Amino acid sequence: MSHVIRSICSDEWAKVKELRLAALRDPVAHLAFLETYEDAAARPDAFWRERAAGAAVGTTERQQFVAVGEDGEWGGSVTVLVEEAGSQDPFGTVVERSQGHLVGVFVRPEHRGSGVGVTGALFDAAVEWCWGIGLDRVRLFVHEKNGRAEAFYRKAGFVPTGETAEVPGAPGERELEFVITRGSSRGV
Repeated sequence: MSHVIRSICSDEWAKVKELRLAALRDPVAHLAFLETYEDAAARPDAFWRERAAGAAVGTTERQQFVAVGEDGEWGGSVTVLVEEAGSQDPFGTVVERSQGHLVGVFVRPEHRGSGVGVTGALFDAAVEWCWGIGLDRVRLFVHEKNGRAEAFYRKAGFVPTGETAEVPGAPGERELEFVITRGSSRGV
């Protein structure tokens, strides 16, 4: 099945919610996301409306990309947060330079794997969007025990910086920072 990769529209909040809840039910969600299914499921519809509107096509602070199948199902998603120099990141660290920060990476299990290419296409769209708005650096964090995701990020051209962050609520567990810069070679 082929997919169209595009930014979400603000009125697609119900699909944003459904895909996020599916992501949080994934067996490795505890390694990939900083919230639980129970917390997300308890949020009111107003939260999801605001979340979709804040990451929809035309916004510049964040952008959510989805892979839409021929049947209309969303096969996966990635969100770019634009971090301005001097702001705080999700781990409470002051951001040193303006950059994109990829979060919320999820592809439904049936759309994973190199033969389908959904994850790579989502990453291409997210990184190209960052370059298009004038950013020169994109980063992401991956849990130190999430080897499958780390392998994909390396294949996509992201390289480890050596910087780490403690996982909120999980003392002793670390998130590893990976980056890609404009002009570096891309895999995928």
